[in-house]
Amino acid sequence: MIILPAIDLKDGAVVRLYKGSFDTVHRVASDPMTVAQAFQEAGAKWIHMVDLDGAKDGVRRNADLVRAVAKLGLQVELGGGIRSMADLEAVFALGVARAVIGSAAVSNPELVAQALKTYGAQRIAVGIDAHDGKVKTAGWEVDSGLDYLEFAQNMEKLGVKIIIFTDIETDGMLSGPSFARLQQLQQTVSCDLIASGGVSGNQDIVDLERMGLYGAIIGKAYYAGAIDLVQAIKDGGAQC
Repeated sequence: MIILPAIDLKDGAVVRLYKGSFDTVHRVASDPMTVAQAFQEAGAKWIHMVDLDGAKDGVRRNADLVRAVAKLGLQVELGGGIRSMADLEAVFALGVARAVIGSAAVSNPELVAQALKTYGAQRIAVGIDAHDGKVKTAGWEVDSGLDYLEFAQNMEKLGVKIIIFTDIETDGMLSGPSFARLQQLQQTVSCDLIASGGVSGNQDIVDLERMGLYGAIIGKAYYAGAIDLVQAIKDGGAQC
């Protein structure tokens, strides 16, 4: 299972949010490069980055930082405000290995189909963010009314191979991942699944790996000192 430690970028700094709310933004590190290097030294091969500025207003103010992290040799998975083929072209030009399409996958599934055709299924992931089983969009502020399992099936039919699932209730709460909903997803689609949100410690990584997930994102647990990243990567197994 691939371990993807996370860096959420806002105004050039590393921040964390509770349940995705911009009202709860707090800085956890001033230098993203130092954090990325620490991830790499711990054995990480992948890093999950979210451009919160891009997500909020579509402007990629953090492009230079993303490019610099990619140049370290880390495989960068980037999300945040990717809404068009032009956006995809721009982020891949930064050296990003995989782009995450979130809200746009709901509003414009044709974009997903076109992205898969242009870049291939291993370079495109769809982010499914759900609250009480319903897919949320626009920074988790809009309820799409779509059931997360049905939406996942629709994405699989388009050719999506990688899904990042976030249960909003668990994000940033150190309460443990949403194992039940992840298991339901496993039983519904054959896509590679990446668990996002709620990881509270090393045992969660062990449990997610035993489920046979493709990947797990580690955010708050790392910055709160609640997880040993070196051990988590060892527990995950092969990282590529």
